[in-house]
Amino acid sequence: MDNQLPVPPSARSDRNAREVLRAWAAHGGLHCSLKVDSWGDEERTVWGIILTDVVRHVAKALSEAKGWDQAETVQEIRRVFNAELDKPTADPSGKFHTQ
Repeated sequence: MDNQLPVPPSARSDRNAREVLRAWAAHGGLHCSLKVDSWGDEERTVWGIILTDVVRHVAKALSEAKGWDQAETVQEIRRVFNAELDKPTADPSGKFHTQ
């Protein structure tokens, strides 16, 4: 696939690295591959941390790419995130497959 993002150098150099999330915008929606069985009883907590880290990475990237304030970007993402959790504009569909 020509439009894949590169694997980060730190993930390439860590022999214990594992991919946990891949997301595509396709056919008008979000399509994901997830690895959700890595942290046992801590799974929900770890996913909260992962998603928080993703938000911070997005805010940093938008700051570098567009000059947007990181704190304001995090605040807006949080606002939309909470609104989507409270009243989703779409429900997840598809099937979960294990490897």
